[in-house]
Amino acid sequence: MHVERTERSIGELIDQISSAEIRLPEIQREYVWKPTQIAKLMDSIYRGYPFGSLLFWQTNDMPETREMAVTGLDVRPTRPPLFLLDGQQRLTSLHRVFTDHPGAQIVFNVEGERFQNQSAATRRDPKWIKVYDVLNPEASMLRITQRMLDAGTTLPDHEIERRLSKVKQLRNGRFMMEVLKGFPYEEVAEIFVRVNSGGRRLGTLDLAMATLSTRWTGVLAKLEQEADYWRSQGYGGIDVNFLSRALAGVVLGRGLSAYSHSRLRQAKDVELEQGWTVVQRGLRRLVPLLRSQLKLTRSDPLPSLVVLIPLVVVLGRPDEEPTDRDTINGIIYWLLIATVRTRYSGSTDTRLSQDIQAAEKGGGAVRALLDNLDVEHSRVEVTERALVGRTKESSYFFLSLLVAQSNDARDWWYGSEILPGVDSERGIEQHHIHPPTTLADAYEKAEINDLANLAFISGKASKKIAGRSPADYFPELSKDELAAHLVPLDEELRDPGAYRDFLAIRRSLLAHAMNDLLDRFRPAWLDAGSAVPSDSTTGLALDLALYESPWEDGRMIFTATGEGVDWTGSARMADLENAIESARIAGLDSDLEIAGESVPVRIAEESVEVPIGPFMVVGTPEEWRSVLDRERASARPMSAIPEVPPAPWNDERVRFPVTNTE
Repeated sequence: MHVERTERSIGELIDQISSAEIRLPEIQREYVWKPTQIAKLMDSIYRGYPFGSLLFWQTNDMPETREMAVTGLDVRPTRPPLFLLDGQQRLTSLHRVFTDHPGAQIVFNVEGERFQNQSAATRRDPKWIKVYDVLNPEASMLRITQRMLDAGTTLPDHEIERRLSKVKQLRNGRFMMEVLKGFPYEEVAEIFVRVNSGGRRLGTLDLAMATLSTRWTGVLAKLEQEADYWRSQGYGGIDVNFLSRALAGVVLGRGLSAYSHSRLRQAKDVELEQGWTVVQRGLRRLVPLLRSQLKLTRSDPLPSLVVLIPLVVVLGRPDEEPTDRDTINGIIYWLLIATVRTRYSGSTDTRLSQDIQAAEKGGGAVRALLDNLDVEHSRVEVTERALVGRTKESSYFFLSLLVAQSNDARDWWYGSEILPGVDSERGIEQHHIHPPTTLADAYEKAEINDLANLAFISGKASKKIAGRSPADYFPELSKDELAAHLVPLDEELRDPGAYRDFLAIRRSLLAHAMNDLLDRFRPAWLDAGSAVPSDSTTGLALDLALYESPWEDGRMIFTATGEGVDWTGSARMADLENAIESARIAGLDSDLEIAGESVPVRIAEESVEVPIGPFMVVGTPEEWRSVLDRERASARPMSAIPEVPPAPWNDERVRFPVTNTE
């Protein structure tokens, strides 16, 4: 066994991918890079910055492989392939740019020497040119230069040609390579895990998947086949990642950790086979319950599918087909409470470990799961106060859909079901009962986007509303159609001036319906007790407001309110985005200045924790990204930003899901 060190040009590597002489072993994760990351890679190569090395494995044995996320590979290699262990995201991205892949339409601005993804604006501006059009061997630099001059570029023609030539020469950039020769698959997998743990950090789920593939040849094909089945059933959320976590959870008897891959490596074949049987059996018992009890025909309404894993463990045992009413109720009740309380928002696998261990307690599993939620001697109650300021990102959004389903709510005017069927490509849609156009001058965005102002109707029905006030369009609907959506019928609430009263009364209707739903599934064997809040953040709110302009750095204003809480702080939007992106792309902790103090932004399992005033705000990188995109879409002008003096927070912090922000 030895390691060979060499180097190769980007062009040579692209050609090797096209001729199938570079392949991906099954242990590799999926391609995940976004166009923004591809553009940054192109910029680094263009400027001569370091862009990393590559790690390959050469073997005479053909391991299980997975397809690269590129096109045009329907060929047979003429020589033994190299298997790519580290560098998949970069090489796949480069191949996509060089072959004009629709997912990598990177463009170059000659004047600013900038790369970015193609957009409607760059298509209209002739000063932007697609990188592929320059890299194309048949491209004429003379014609492209003239095109730039015709577009009004102020650079002299020789400078335009120089910059275009640098783009053309991207093919000649060189990667340093290390090639493992003579190493067995098991040892290569260990190297893969170590490399990806120390550099571009993989999550525990990726590491577990890599280890499973070394222990059980063909496991990825099994997972993909199972995922395809559930996708055809409307449960596309049961994907390879979910199945990997579920299988590892069953085999390990706990959630994942940094040491999961070493424990999985010790698992016997029979344990893996039995674990897979439990996962399949558990899902085939659980999903019909969700359909029959909650009318949940699809998986996409669920804020997190992790809540299904303990129930898969409960139902996956050979003798655990649920038949008695209380057991079925207990399963559904646990799912509802765990979802509302965002059980796995932060410390995902720590809590998942607790719940999997409870789920393995035979006939007492459901009781043990509910005991983990501390509801044995209390009745969970949704209050009107708990719904104040909640939006569609909140877990209460899921409950609002379920109560509408329970009420047999239908699409206004057209009568179709509000939850699209299994065969429908249409997603769930929700629209403002009081349209924003009627409220914008008098109310803040948090109020306008309040959960109590949302109804589940189709885009077609929304077009019939066309920005009209309920006072104008409610008369076209029957009382039953409105009541099914828990909309108050008082005519005086239809005017924008009575909007806050409308919200208060509809929150009351929603809270009452949500409590009825929860009580319907509360098992009879739970002790009657005093009511407890549905979640720990009841009465607390965190409002985000972005202020930006084309010539100034944007600032995010944070406003925390609630009982005993009144705090305001701010941070640079660019710094906040960079911290989240560092976590999302590289798995790196970082620091961020908020309200005049430097706070640590940390990775906790698969969540990002950001201390913001009185709250420790937690969420997955994807949830953070969604919230930041929401704020950017409703950004206010920098000229309107309020003065916010520094106000460092020195007391304890309450965990607060980023999805609960307004």
